Amino acid sequence: MPEHACLLLDLDGTLIDIAPTPDSVVVPPDLPGVLVALREQLGGGLAVISGRPIAQIDALLPGVPMAVAGEHGYAVRHSLDGSVECAAAEPISADFLDAAAALVARYPGALLERKARGFVLHYRLAPEAGPVFEAFLRERLSGWPAHRLASAHMAWEVKPSGIDKGRAVREILARAPFAGRVPVFVGDDVTDEDGMEVARAMGGMGLRVQEHFGDARGVRAWLAGLVR
Repeated sequence: MPEHACLLLDLDGTLIDIAPTPDSVVVPPDLPGVLVALREQLGGGLAVISGRPIAQIDALLPGVPMAVAGEHGYAVRHSLDGSVECAAAEPISADFLDAAAALVARYPGALLERKARGFVLHYRLAPEAGPVFEAFLRERLSGWPAHRLASAHMAWEVKPSGIDKGRAVREILARAPFAGRVPVFVGDDVTDEDGMEVARAMGGMGLRVQEHFGDARGVRAWLAGLVR
């Protein structure tokens, strides 16, 4: 870890293992204590940046990270007791959501996950649906610049244009206790690349889980080793 560093961590696939569905993830019992210890050791400089809504991050890691960014940076909370600040973004139209729900219903095991300004089509339990979902979403988003399509773990996500984890990193690093620190961003998938790029551009590090740690278990072991 660089001197005067702060940690910015993805959640699924980085801190916790990927599960068949978003609701079935398991938080290892020792993880919250390790993260709290690191938060204190870093003078508060520990944040979680996830594609999940902030409410879900709080449910999985209650009172743990100093700052959180949910939905890839659409919503940010800068402190443990702070208010949530949301970016300006257009909502998804009702007819688009209805069409997506109807398509998902054709594939047992597939899942539609709704978010404040987007949604995710999960196909881990229905892998044959992946190409169908991609084609459907690309067609519907053609000519619609307000939202864009992103690939995730066995899922396709529709999210607001201009909202990504790089933006979240910049937002968090603009305020205490992160301002002026060396950012270390750790993530595992395509949606984390923006955060890694910004962290590197700001003089820090962007670490991809598969290359540096192997998997989420390796990340957790590394974090435990950082605790004095």
